Amino acid sequence: MTVTLARAHGTPCPTAVVDARTLPEAEPELLARLTELRATLVDHGAADVLKNALVQPSRHPLFDLDYRFVQSLPDRLDSFDLRGSCGHSILAAVEAAARTGMIQPLVPGCRVRVNVLNNGDNVVCETEETSDGGTRFTAHFLCSPPRPVRELLITGDPVTGIPFEGRMVPVSLVSMGNPYIFVDADELGVPTVDELFADDLALFDRMTRLRRAVCEAQGWDTGGAFPKVAALLPDALGTLAVRAISVPSWHPTVALTGATCLAAGAAIEGTVPHLLSGHTEQSHSGMLALRTPGATIRVSARTTGGPHDRRLAWVSVAEKQVDYRGRFLPARTSQELSWLPLTA
Repeated sequence: MTVTLARAHGTPCPTAVVDARTLPEAEPELLARLTELRATLVDHGAADVLKNALVQPSRHPLFDLDYRFVQSLPDRLDSFDLRGSCGHSILAAVEAAARTGMIQPLVPGCRVRVNVLNNGDNVVCETEETSDGGTRFTAHFLCSPPRPVRELLITGDPVTGIPFEGRMVPVSLVSMGNPYIFVDADELGVPTVDELFADDLALFDRMTRLRRAVCEAQGWDTGGAFPKVAALLPDALGTLAVRAISVPSWHPTVALTGATCLAAGAAIEGTVPHLLSGHTEQSHSGMLALRTPGATIRVSARTTGGPHDRRLAWVSVAEKQVDYRGRFLPARTSQELSWLPLTA
């Protein structure tokens, strides 16, 4: 098994990038190997690595990489969620694939086309700048053909009422990249940005319980990593303050898929992101600024069509830095698995 570590700025942990050609395709055998990898990471002081990117040269002629994301869950070494994707891990996978010779070296202006096997996403990773230690990207999430924006609404409605703490809390359930629950933080008793960004365990618990209530109301599994949840507040015209939960803690910024999902949600009239961002009529190339505890992220959503036939063409997030951590090969010595660091 060939494993490389890379970490995108603003993500909770590094990604273990694994050459999928060295793994079995059948799910039980695959998960057994990933359990072995997880145990080895824990044994070598890398228990925080909860993201796995399985990549190989694409079998599709229109793509460079086939990518599959597996989220390690912190409760057990053999607990995983295979349903969603991770934009930061896509960038980490591209960085690792280029450094290890799986794809062409990255140079400014080049584009790597990624086929996301988890959900069918088409992602183009455009290189902005390279250095010995990493790469800065713009990530483009493409809809081909453009998707009617209302198809992104999981329940078909911009706002869905969820029974929670004895009342109905309005949320928007949007799926673009990953499924997300968006809620006005004021509905959770947090009216200011300073309070939203505080390390408030009561807010974390309330958001976690709201996520569970949404899953129960929709008949979804409550134990996995998806859907994710984010609380929002208006910060200025076209700007949202965002606090998101990752696995298993606060996200230091917001997931790349969360940023794209928010931009897509803001393009749909009547959703929580649309109302809070102050957009009365989203432009064809709507720029949205997302202020988070760790950084401000600017995301652009390109839509086509009129007010009653709006379609999403693509969402782009710029200036995403990825640091290359190095390549490792597990090698068996006696009966134990050890790590042999290699020079990239």
